[in-house]
Amino acid sequence: MEKLDLKKDQKHLYAPSAKAVTLVEVPPMNFLMADGAGDPNTAPAFHEAVEALYSLAYTLKFMVKKGQGIDYAVLPLEGLWWAEEMEAFAPETQDKSRWLWTLLIRQPEVVTPELFEQAREEVRKKKSPPYLDQIRWESYTEGLSAQILHVGPFSEETANIQKIHAFMKEQGYDFHGKHHEIYLSDPRRTAPEKLKTVIRQPVKKGK
Repeated sequence: MEKLDLKKDQKHLYAPSAKAVTLVEVPPMNFLMADGAGDPNTAPAFHEAVEALYSLAYTLKFMVKKGQGIDYAVLPLEGLWWAEEMEAFAPETQDKSRWLWTLLIRQPEVVTPELFEQAREEVRKKKSPPYLDQIRWESYTEGLSAQILHVGPFSEETANIQKIHAFMKEQGYDFHGKHHEIYLSDPRRTAPEKLKTVIRQPVKKGK
């Protein structure tokens, strides 16, 4: 049986330095996506979106394994984060209730939009999670991005986010997309101080 390991094959995307900000060229990728709003710690929609995404991701994995003889690990949950008024993100004025988000799980090229719709029907027959019909399939491109590995609680990410912003200023880059996080650890099974999160910011050369 053929095995795919995108985290290993594209290590530069999933294992950046924890000490210094680095630049990476992120290619187009296909994702399962779910949009929502509100504090990720308390908003029911956030947890419903995660449930539906993982239900679909694992159903697709087993469909590909059975139908195509290809096995792969389900890739980590990711999140795009922003707010209509960006002061909602500033540490001194942070208001998580105003956060907007898109949750994502990357899909390998062997998974097609048609297979995604088949998987949705399979999940609907079994348990039909509330967010199921709000999940979409989409290709997403970030291109040139600055990133760093954060080790520790989500609440302590600010210092590393500031490192990225300082790097951008020093190197003459502007923002060119949404704040992006890749959750390499499962917070249900990992101590907060050991959580690993890729923090990424798409950039472009300033004028």
